[in-house]
Amino acid sequence: MENMETITLNTSAITFSEEEFFLFCQDNDNLRFERTADQQIIVMAPTGSETGFKNSDINFELVLWNRQQKGGYVFDSNAGFTLPNGAVRSPDASWVKKEKYEALSMSDRHRFAHICPDFVIELQSLSDSLSQLKDKMKEYMANGCQLGWLISPELRKVYIYKPGEAITEVTFEKPLSGQNTLPGFALDLSKIF
Repeated sequence: MENMETITLNTSAITFSEEEFFLFCQDNDNLRFERTADQQIIVMAPTGSETGFKNSDINFELVLWNRQQKGGYVFDSNAGFTLPNGAVRSPDASWVKKEKYEALSMSDRHRFAHICPDFVIELQSLSDSLSQLKDKMKEYMANGCQLGWLISPELRKVYIYKPGEAITEVTFEKPLSGQNTLPGFALDLSKIF
């Protein structure tokens, strides 16, 4: 599964400030971009319908849990976050603790908020390289994320990331647990895939 549709732009001749990068993204809102810590711009390929459908189900489960718990905010794949290392990333699903998000200024919330989600999900699509997604998950952990799930439908595996711990691999047969980060949240992938 090679990353055939994602393009990294060589921007060595161009440097965007945070504001300029945000405006660039807004001016090209028919495309999705991420930016690496070393300022390389990644053009994100749209997912296929099947991946979008599955991602929607996953987000629904997270939103449903959050509405009951009222402990934070859920974001879909359109939300960009400026991580402490300067990268701008857009996980497929993410959650931020309420007090952490509400501490941000309103102007920061209207941009690529300077915050790393407490929980992230990346759902591998046909255009995603598994090794690049694994690197992205490590980046989330290094920037303050407390729990991350990298879901590979093709392999029917989930790679579970926690800071300072070895990566755990599980299959779709057992529901995933939100552990201490998302108390009471369970995601049964066998009902989605």
